Amino acid sequence: MQMKVEKRLLKYIAIKTPCDENSDTVPTSQCQFDLARILADELKELGLDKVVLDDKCFVYGILAATPGYENKKKLGLIAHMDTVPEFCEAEIHPVCTPDYDGCDLVLGDSGRVLTTKDFPHLKGLKGCTLITSDGNTILGVDDKAGIAEIMQLLEILITEKIPHGQISVAFTPDEECGSGAAHFDFDTFDAEVAYTLDGDGEGEIQYQNFNACEAKFEINGKNVHPGSAKDVMINAVLIAADINNMLPRFEIPRHTEQYEGFYHLLSIHGDEGHAVSEYIIRDHDSASFEARRNTLRHIEKILNELWGEGTVTLTLTDEYQNMECIIKDHMYLIDYAREACVKANVPEDISPIRGGTDGCKLSFKGLPCPNLGTGGHGYHGPLEHVTIEGMEAAVRVIVELVKIFANE
Repeated sequence: MQMKVEKRLLKYIAIKTPCDENSDTVPTSQCQFDLARILADELKELGLDKVVLDDKCFVYGILAATPGYENKKKLGLIAHMDTVPEFCEAEIHPVCTPDYDGCDLVLGDSGRVLTTKDFPHLKGLKGCTLITSDGNTILGVDDKAGIAEIMQLLEILITEKIPHGQISVAFTPDEECGSGAAHFDFDTFDAEVAYTLDGDGEGEIQYQNFNACEAKFEINGKNVHPGSAKDVMINAVLIAADINNMLPRFEIPRHTEQYEGFYHLLSIHGDEGHAVSEYIIRDHDSASFEARRNTLRHIEKILNELWGEGTVTLTLTDEYQNMECIIKDHMYLIDYAREACVKANVPEDISPIRGGTDGCKLSFKGLPCPNLGTGGHGYHGPLEHVTIEGMEAAVRVIVELVKIFANE
């Protein structure tokens, strides 16, 4: 008897796997191995070949092609094991709400409320079984829903004897830190194309992600006694505030959507003598992205002219690029995903990724890799949620996708 997809999810989210953005180890946190070992054992129990858990915490496995289908394109499916570190201190307590009424939902005794104002799609989930945390932690749907759905797919293919080409699976660490894909073993994975299951709602199909970089301003001030500071003091913290005030006020995450880019202030810290402000810069359009970078360079130039050379130092660090330029040469991957949604009776939703995935980095390394939705919403915080019905729909989509690849 097949394990239900929600049972898999609940099993996986009980194992906390926050990455550590301040670590330079691979993986960034050893707790990711706790889930990796379980997943490797499950792949072996399902009968997959070449199951590997390497020293960098990547799990690989291959479901051999059905006899007669060995020449079909090798299809890969990928999900990440780590979660964000925020709201991950306490134990995760999932709460299932059967026959959800589509209204605001109080999350335990946390004082937090999942509201239809913040998440209008909740009204459309009326009658579904909604899974949330108790409001004190993340839930871990990002991306353990993707893992559960891939595992469910494998069991369905095996138990129902559905013909298929080779299916390669990988469960990766440190996606949330942005560093995991750097250590991906393409030879062990052995796929020609792939999809990440790391999106939001079921039926989501994504191949356009942000161009992304980090921006760090270091400000060197001049600190003297405030009583004798006239024409002498240079307050580094005030300059950091000036930098933010020189940026477009409404080009921030709160006021942007779809393909619109933004400047996002992560932190300002320091004192009069020295301060640091850190941003992330995002834009889908490469020309607009470069214009944003030039805006920051111009701010650095203007402030150094005002306060003296060396007062402000800007460091830009590239993170990832928009994979659309790669996927446009493999648009059948999007066509197949759309066809799978039709056959699974799941409305398609082609939308931009307002972030990045392992898939965008893998695409630039030669493995075209769009992203598919898992049924989850509200990632990276205590308002994260998913429905059983949404996960089941996501599984139906990838089952149909495998069939399409087998019959191409």
